[in-house]
Amino acid sequence: MIYRLLAINIDGTLLQSNGRLHKSAKEAIEYVQQKGIYVTLVSSRSFPSAKKVAKALKLDSLIVAHSGAYIASSRDKPIFVRRLAEEVTYEIVRLLEGFSCQIRLVHEKFSLANKSRLNHNLLAKTVFSSGDPIFYSQQFVDSLSDTILDDPVNPPKIEVYFEDETDLLDAQAAIKGMFHEIEVLQLNKYRIDIMPAGVSKLNGLLYLADHLEIARSEMVVIGDGIDDLGMIEEAGLGVAMGNAPTEVKKAADWVTRPNNQHGVAYMVKEHFRKQQPIEFLRKMNLLK
Repeated sequence: MIYRLLAINIDGTLLQSNGRLHKSAKEAIEYVQQKGIYVTLVSSRSFPSAKKVAKALKLDSLIVAHSGAYIASSRDKPIFVRRLAEEVTYEIVRLLEGFSCQIRLVHEKFSLANKSRLNHNLLAKTVFSSGDPIFYSQQFVDSLSDTILDDPVNPPKIEVYFEDETDLLDAQAAIKGMFHEIEVLQLNKYRIDIMPAGVSKLNGLLYLADHLEIARSEMVVIGDGIDDLGMIEEAGLGVAMGNAPTEVKKAADWVTRPNNQHGVAYMVKEHFRKQQPIEFLRKMNLLK
């Protein structure tokens, strides 16, 4: 099979656990681009945060950000956007404020969050303080619902970090029961993401592939999280990182090394060295 698109998740896949991008990953991306493969990032991060990583890789391709709700190569010219309605956002925030949690409204131009602090879940602090570029505004307010009542927001995504797993399950059940125009994805014991109905990394990637006139059988996907599962299952070649959960590994066609052992670089060089450059394949009439 000839592959024309490589889609890579960022956190836990492309980046090491310390949040850094190893030079081997940069070299691997450069290598595969030289073969004419279209490389994209598919991430739950905001667009500015994902674009920051793309710049480090010297990628100017379209990026699937906000878990599939925002696709663009530059912030002001998206080819696809789905947003939560202002009134739905407000009602969800009001409901969530009844729980001990951090609520982050993730817009492509800014993020807005409550000041609530979680005692034991350091993940929230990490997400709120890293990854976003300096020019990306991050505002923390005492009352999120009061703030957006005065100045409504329609974000592509809401991220919620809970103090207690039971609170997460209760809040998730309440949200699913009250709102039918949204998707709720549980990423771990303490975090859920809320997006507009129909939004997912898979659907975002399929939209991009259709835009580029690339079949799903011609796509390679590398990921490590539960939210990467759909992409890994549907791609022509689905690759799970060595640090991925068992469920993700079982769904994959190939399991590479963990992110801290340069799994992306290893997979790319092991597989794509066997594939001739796209331009050569076209000249040989092996690819239209």
